[in-house]
Amino acid sequence: MTAERYDVLIVGGGHAGAAAAIALRQEKFAGTIAIVSAEPELPYERPPLSKEYLAGEKSFERLLIRPASFWAERGIDLHLGEGVVAVDAAAQAVRTDAGRTVGYGELIWATGGAPRRLTCDGHHLHGVHAVRTRADVDRLLDELAQAQRVVVVGGGYIGLEAAAALTKFGKAVTLVEALDRVLARVAGEPLSRFYEAEHRARGVRIMLGATVACIEGDERVGGVRLANGTLLPADVVIVGIGIVPAVAPLEAAGAAVGNGVRVDARCRTSLPHVHAIGDCAAHANRYADGATIRLESVQNANDQATTAARDIVGRGADYDAVPWFWSNQYDLKLQTVGLSAGFEHAVVRGIPAERRFSVVYLRGGRVVAIDAVNATKDYVQGRALVAGGARLSVAALEDASRPLKEIAAEG
Repeated sequence: MTAERYDVLIVGGGHAGAAAAIALRQEKFAGTIAIVSAEPELPYERPPLSKEYLAGEKSFERLLIRPASFWAERGIDLHLGEGVVAVDAAAQAVRTDAGRTVGYGELIWATGGAPRRLTCDGHHLHGVHAVRTRADVDRLLDELAQAQRVVVVGGGYIGLEAAAALTKFGKAVTLVEALDRVLARVAGEPLSRFYEAEHRARGVRIMLGATVACIEGDERVGGVRLANGTLLPADVVIVGIGIVPAVAPLEAAGAAVGNGVRVDARCRTSLPHVHAIGDCAAHANRYADGATIRLESVQNANDQATTAARDIVGRGADYDAVPWFWSNQYDLKLQTVGLSAGFEHAVVRGIPAERRFSVVYLRGGRVVAIDAVNATKDYVQGRALVAGGARLSVAALEDASRPLKEIAAEG
């Protein structure tokens, strides 16, 4: 690196790291800033990787968070293709995999995570892919022209989005999910069954309650063997089973960890002068009843970046943002606000068969989350209900002809 020390050093060039640098300049921070990223690319948006980029509908240039000129004009140094392997909190310095030592006044850790890998026999065979970085997807795309049979392991958003994109290439797609429904960890059964039906209608074979015993093949994948003995022939396998937070250097430096690195309401770790934000930051969230969680979303990356930047410039405020997410599959736009974990009632508004409906989740009589499928009005109006913990009756919510704001106004 050209400089030995920066006033703020940001480790990680994803959405959170880029947003932190941008927020610092927006907060009129005049000190030196650098982003160190293991990826060789300019900071870019990850969500489209399993959607528009994989489907060939959006070029990589359109994924860039800002053009190269933006960073230079704002005096934000980018050190790409270089990862941080160690943190010395006492010396306020990091060591990179290039053997360089860089000092910092404040450190923002925004490394996200690495794709969780299968651990069974055959998981290292050629043709087994993750969808986390541009390089991951480019490798996958290089192989798709010669591949016809694709097995997707994991029925979360990444797996479903990848399956949807691959059907556009005319591939024979089989999706394997260990639980008894897709999206089981993030949504109620009505939404799960709706998406299962949509994918099956487009030719995706969905296998529920199915676990992978091994990946078969010599040097290259030839099939996926399930625990029940079934062999699924495969030219390509995509694994979408979550991420492992990339926090090992912070843990080795003495930071408190636990499903990520622990941070307080200002995104401060237990190490002095070290903040952590984004997918790797475990924080107490009031929308999860105060439980310590990680949120893997653009919303969380942006809002925690702002929280950390404001804390550094002395205008701090506690992180308290309403969680929101989205997923594009086929011509379906899913918008989610809030966290549905632990819900007691899931109220369906509208008719799923008409492909425009929402699911309102209640816990303790309060609205805790809403999933809206092609129903933007419910999503927009539902944000205030989730933020305010509105108490609404199941009977009133079931009347989809009534706008949510009208129901809420009547209490």
